[in-house]
Amino acid sequence: MAESCSMLGGQALEVRWHGRGGQGAKTAALLFGESALDTGMYIQAFPEYGPERMGAPVAAFNRLSDKPIRSHAGVKNPRVVVVLDASLIEPARVTEGLVEDGILLVNSNVEPAELRKRLSLPPGIKLYVVDASKIAMETVGKNVPNTPMLGALVKVTGILDFEPMMVAIKHKLAEKFRGGKEKFVEPNLVSIRRAYEEVRC
Repeated sequence: MAESCSMLGGQALEVRWHGRGGQGAKTAALLFGESALDTGMYIQAFPEYGPERMGAPVAAFNRLSDKPIRSHAGVKNPRVVVVLDASLIEPARVTEGLVEDGILLVNSNVEPAELRKRLSLPPGIKLYVVDASKIAMETVGKNVPNTPMLGALVKVTGILDFEPMMVAIKHKLAEKFRGGKEKFVEPNLVSIRRAYEEVRC
């Protein structure tokens, strides 16, 4: 299942995140990009600008490469699509532009085979599912699936070494949760590790 950036033949790995306002798609894309940056990769991480009201569909993007990234255009044909809310699959057309041998990673409690059939996915697309909402509720105490999905993303792409990434994430979460919110750092780390271990295909 592992795939390294060097195996992309100099091409940037492009990722598109779909979520709803408040689920942390933008934050997850930033954390993923910054963690890759800490390993020496070149990265881009940016949101799709538009209304970001609570519950509204939002998107965010990453480019990761082991070479300088020259493109600053939008991501049209991602190699990986991450869906934080399964209710967006049809209305947000999350598979649009996904390359024919790409990866679709969905936060869902539905079995992968059932979801693949429901979506009529082409055989070349690899589908992975993890119940990130359940993991978030059991670890962080609220349904914010972005950090668990980060762990699942690292597992299905193999683009980052997991333990060094966890060290980087811990430092970034410590910065994010300053001022009395430090108690959320460890639960988020646990959620990332659980999703890494529980994602299935």
